[in-house]
Amino acid sequence: MRTRKFLMNKCRDPEHPHCTVWVMPGDPVCAHGHPQPENLQPGRAELAIAPVAVQVERAPLPVRPHLHVSGFDPRACGGRYSIRLDLRGMPPGLPPQLMLRAQSALPLHTRAPLHFSRTRSGGWRAVFIEFSSRAVEHGQHRIDLELQGGERNWVATLVLNLPRRDATLADIHAAFLASHKNVHISADDASIARVSARTFGRLDIEVNARDASIAQLDLQAEPGKADVGIVTIAWDEDLVEVDAVRAPPHPCPASAACLTSADPVAGLPQHIRLLALDEFVLGRFETDDPEADVLLSHFTADGADPAGLTRRLSARHAVIRRVRDRYEIEDVSRYGLLLDGSWPGKHVPVPLRLGMIIELTASIRGVVRLVVSGLLHNGVVLHREDDGADAECFCLLEPDRRPAPLAAQRTLPQAARLPLLFHDRGGFWCHDAEQDQDEALTQADLSGPAGQMRFAVGAYPVQWTVRASRDRREPRFAEPPAGA
Repeated sequence: MRTRKFLMNKCRDPEHPHCTVWVMPGDPVCAHGHPQPENLQPGRAELAIAPVAVQVERAPLPVRPHLHVSGFDPRACGGRYSIRLDLRGMPPGLPPQLMLRAQSALPLHTRAPLHFSRTRSGGWRAVFIEFSSRAVEHGQHRIDLELQGGERNWVATLVLNLPRRDATLADIHAAFLASHKNVHISADDASIARVSARTFGRLDIEVNARDASIAQLDLQAEPGKADVGIVTIAWDEDLVEVDAVRAPPHPCPASAACLTSADPVAGLPQHIRLLALDEFVLGRFETDDPEADVLLSHFTADGADPAGLTRRLSARHAVIRRVRDRYEIEDVSRYGLLLDGSWPGKHVPVPLRLGMIIELTASIRGVVRLVVSGLLHNGVVLHREDDGADAECFCLLEPDRRPAPLAAQRTLPQAARLPLLFHDRGGFWCHDAEQDQDEALTQADLSGPAGQMRFAVGAYPVQWTVRASRDRREPRFAEPPAGA
């Protein structure tokens, strides 16, 4: 800001000594048309300072990397949210695509990672984070973001205030501004509050007017950090650059594995079969070129019966996949399947629900009977409810996705006894909730509630299955499931 002071004279025409109009230096006449003497220096007593003329030289706003968050509508509480993220203020020299990872206890629909792609105009294409607030406790919820571009990393944290379902829009905006504003303007009882200012920083402002009052705001600067509209809320979230710390790769990478108990613990099956895939094919157990990922056999009181009713299972009987915020199962078999006793129809996806009974097949009852014992943030848990209940269960996990806290898990008692397992950085991990630590599962380690579970690569770790070369899935170990 620069202030200039101008020295001015009163009218000095000898013919009009009573004229008191101020005259700018160098003007030949005053405002009344009286001529002014040339080259006449003003006397010291007549010097005056005219009203200050202020010229503002606006300094350019500093370029700061930040995310512009928009589209947050708190009135959607209990339903679906879709939040738009715009990337702004990024430094030059970055690669054309930046990776964004999002982690939260909220059930995010968006599958990590997301990518910001540079447009031809030099900007960045927006991305969206979606989640459902159904059965989510009202209050503040955190979404941790990590942005990676080349050798540089930025982090940010979004704190979303999910209101009660009966909250009004005025309550929602008041709660939001209470945590964001730094200027409050109010007018009560027919008073007037007026602000007119120049600002170069970020202002989050609340304006109130009650009882026929007037509250006026005139800021001749860029908009503030928080823009509150009638429907949605938008704000800027700074990106903080941090030192790039590359996590080491998993010591035992695998997309299929098994935890085997030499001395089964009460309530745990002998084999916990782990798979981390984009979709899971359930089908008949085969040792020669199996087409399924989850290999199933019929069990009797004497153990597995691979040559009997197992042959009534199709090689590809059903498919389980994640679709946005839920898991679905689809019948793709010749013999059909029953969901809670009803046949859904072939090629008809049906959402899985906790406690759902899956029976293979529909033509012959009792070949395989499974129950959905866990619907997790990062996968599905299936337990057997037939003679194979003590032999095996299945943890179908999403690749490279961490689990939600234990309080957010939806499980039946048999799944709640399992260790908290997940897949990340190419391998399987076990999370210790008491010590808040992650343990990488390797073939040299013991894991499990009783410390008696042996980890092995491959969902069926005794002999190799031979898969056709056309199958791009990695080969895995296999054995006919044993009942003991």
